[in-house]
Amino acid sequence: MRAAVVHATGDIEIDEVADPVVREPTDAVVRVHASGICGTDLWLYRGDQQVEPGRRAGHEFVGEIIDAGPEVRTVAVGDFVIAPFRWSDGTCPYCLAGLHSSCPNGGVWGTGGVDGGQGEAVRVPFADGTLVRVPPPVHDSMLPKLLALSDVLATGRHAARCARVEHGSVAAVIGDGAVGLCAVLAAKSLGAQQVIALSHHTERAEIASRFGATDIVSERGEEAVARVLELTGGLGASAVLECVGGAQTWQTAIDIARDGATIGYVGKPVGIDGLPLTTLYSRNIGVAGGLSPARAYLPELLDDVLAGRIDPSPIFDTEVVLDDVARGYAAMADRKSIKVMVRP
Repeated sequence: MRAAVVHATGDIEIDEVADPVVREPTDAVVRVHASGICGTDLWLYRGDQQVEPGRRAGHEFVGEIIDAGPEVRTVAVGDFVIAPFRWSDGTCPYCLAGLHSSCPNGGVWGTGGVDGGQGEAVRVPFADGTLVRVPPPVHDSMLPKLLALSDVLATGRHAARCARVEHGSVAAVIGDGAVGLCAVLAAKSLGAQQVIALSHHTERAEIASRFGATDIVSERGEEAVARVLELTGGLGASAVLECVGGAQTWQTAIDIARDGATIGYVGKPVGIDGLPLTTLYSRNIGVAGGLSPARAYLPELLDDVLAGRIDPSPIFDTEVVLDDVARGYAAMADRKSIKVMVRP
């Protein structure tokens, strides 16, 4: 089959690789109908993370099960399924507690001899603990909505949950990438009365407004802080959703949080030596978050999508075929695209 393979920084190609097959009785093989390019995929592409030549690319995909091991019980051949961005066994103490991202038997697509999501098919370890079945019928027009569930929609929901967004909250979202936009959607769907999106890109700000942002702050740094404080009567936000992970964005998050607020963070921290604990302590600001346990959020989010309560599909502003995946990576690396959907 064909699959996207990272050969070097800035060099991703479509190679012929072995067809995936069931190796363990708990495996399933999924024919990919659509996969996504994620911001974390760009770490390898740009060289922000050490490149392992020959590594399979992609960790977001949806598709149809074409083979399954004899011990697979909750999904079956012919089912359309969503794969979260990590696989998990579904039975360990972490999975049972809803923290599938910490599963000791889990892993990341494209590593450990497991296929990446950007290919024609994927062998899925622990199919019962990983895959989520989508009830039929599944139409082609639904693919962008379902694909968003694989990672960014669940990560946005994690930010909102960790920030304790509830009915009547004043939420501020830092970051206007796919995750940040999905965090806006999550904050609104969880009942936030005011959702402030920090974005200085017109196209992304427009999507944030469509997703429920009541206010757009296009300023940066101290000016952004002043604007948020102005919009909140000098108090700041009761819930801050940090979706970037940079030193400056963390400082902004702390500065726009009102006393007693919680910062829910899902952006992987980069270049941050530590947090000002004395400031957080004196102002009773809580911090919660981390790597999203996407599998835990999938059932509730799938219900929301199928019922039409949320529609994350506008984040996919570019579509490419698998043979043209390098163009999709370049478009996201150059910030010409918010998020790219890849068709086999």
